[in-house]
Amino acid sequence: MDLPPSSKFIYKTLSREGSMTLKQITEETLLCSRTARYGLTQLEEEHLIEAAPALHDGRQTCYSISHRSIGNDRTGYPEQVLVEPDSAHKRLEAFKADDPDLRLVEISTEYEEGHVPGAIKLDPREDFLDAGTRTIPSADRLEKILGERGITPDSTVVLYSNGYNEFAAFVYWTLKYYRHRDVRLLNGGKYYWTENNYPTTKSTPTVTPVEYETQPPNDHIRAYRQDVQSALSEDVSIIDVRSPEEYCGEADAPARASGHIPRTVNIEWESVVRECGRFEHQQVLERPFAEAGITEDDEILVYCNVGERSALVWFALSELLGYPNVANYDGSWSEWGNLVDVPVETCDSTDQ
Repeated sequence: MDLPPSSKFIYKTLSREGSMTLKQITEETLLCSRTARYGLTQLEEEHLIEAAPALHDGRQTCYSISHRSIGNDRTGYPEQVLVEPDSAHKRLEAFKADDPDLRLVEISTEYEEGHVPGAIKLDPREDFLDAGTRTIPSADRLEKILGERGITPDSTVVLYSNGYNEFAAFVYWTLKYYRHRDVRLLNGGKYYWTENNYPTTKSTPTVTPVEYETQPPNDHIRAYRQDVQSALSEDVSIIDVRSPEEYCGEADAPARASGHIPRTVNIEWESVVRECGRFEHQQVLERPFAEAGITEDDEILVYCNVGERSALVWFALSELLGYPNVANYDGSWSEWGNLVDVPVETCDSTDQ
């Protein structure tokens, strides 16, 4: 109550709109730059907001509501699925121990350049590529991948990757598909960790290989081509999470055709994360879906080009918002757009 009006106005704007840069704040609030900076400074001093370099342009600062200032009724993201960087930092010694009960995994091709202490490496090119196409490993292949990294079916596995954590989300979804019991994402991924000066190392931890046995897959969270074809004539919400240009067929696609699956709504995947790489708080996270008329009672399919970006949206809907019937179509546009017997739409055409 003692904060200046500019701070209150900015806080309310960030609560409503999600993370924003200073330029976006001044445009939205119509405050002059000097007043906006003062309001932001007061909020930072009270630890009500947090600042981090924007992922797309490190020269700009991204401001967002601090997770510490929001009650559980606003965030509600359990540590069992989303690990905060501060919490991970406190557990570094446990990560560095060769203990199969807890494993930290970086999914990256840049692991050797520096990683979170204690993290072990999963290479997306070696472990999730088959004949040049990204795909879910077979059960036998996944057992080998996880066993070599000291992961057992009872391990707590914390995953992170570059960018917006989209590939970590894909691996998370893959492990859930094979019913691994305890897998989590590091909020903000490698970008947020390094940009906020958490420690990194080039040392490779010692890992004792173990045996891993997968469970029968959970097809409830995975959609196949036939599921999408059936959904076209059923009461199913289909979400294309690619960019508007990809959705409209105005961008190059890894397929013979450009455009989107009919009856889909376009909710860009980046809407679920802040510019700093962390997930938006619940009120902002659920807004684009509500605006598209999608509710937790719906049966939902999500897709992108190869299933990574849609896995991030699947994670937001299924794990953070608790929507019970969400499936990721990992074949996505790389499969659908290469088929010759399925309908395709662009923003200015009928079915092709």
